[in-house]
Amino acid sequence: MPKWLALAGGAALAACQWLIWCYAPEEATLGLMQKIFYLHLPLAWWALISFFVVFLGSIAVLARRSDAADRLCAAAAEVGVLFSGLTLVTGMIWARKSWGVWWTWDPRLSTALVMWFIYAAYLLLRGLDMAPERRRTVCAVVGVAAFLDVPLVFVSARIWRSIHPAVFASREGGLEPEMKLTAVACVAAMGLFWAALVWLRKRQLDLAARLEAIGEED
Repeated sequence: MPKWLALAGGAALAACQWLIWCYAPEEATLGLMQKIFYLHLPLAWWALISFFVVFLGSIAVLARRSDAADRLCAAAAEVGVLFSGLTLVTGMIWARKSWGVWWTWDPRLSTALVMWFIYAAYLLLRGLDMAPERRRTVCAVVGVAAFLDVPLVFVSARIWRSIHPAVFASREGGLEPEMKLTAVACVAAMGLFWAALVWLRKRQLDLAARLEAIGEED
């Protein structure tokens, strides 16, 4: 399944390139630079979903002592850190053109950066030399607590003064239907690719755990 999901996601992302560059109109102010939005938005959404999976998996670990849920948390966190890092990079490229600077301490950007550091620290915690049971419990507690910043990232532009844009306009004004369709298609295509990455990484961790168990038996 991960192989087929990866192929489907790759094909869908390739098809989205036609939507981005040929179908969707240019934005009124930024022109072609705005089209990085169709990569930035899916990366951001699926990064947040990754961390929501870590949150749910961490609850399962605390409730059921599930090793499988712990490995799912690890896989989702790795993909989430990758996607959130790429979100920050694509956002900086957009900001350089739109605001004239690579970075500004806007609420949305600041909370997103804090979120990246939190989950990067979570991955470092998973690599510490601790007893497996203790590491699993500690990581689960951190996985639940770390999620507090995720909804804050989502609502930060609404509860504080922010220059982070909510929509983009066409040259004629307003958000064109072609832009909406392209954005939805890119989010869906990225979702297939995200699922393949998480699933594949989870399988790798499952196999590593089986090999470790066999080695202990020998």
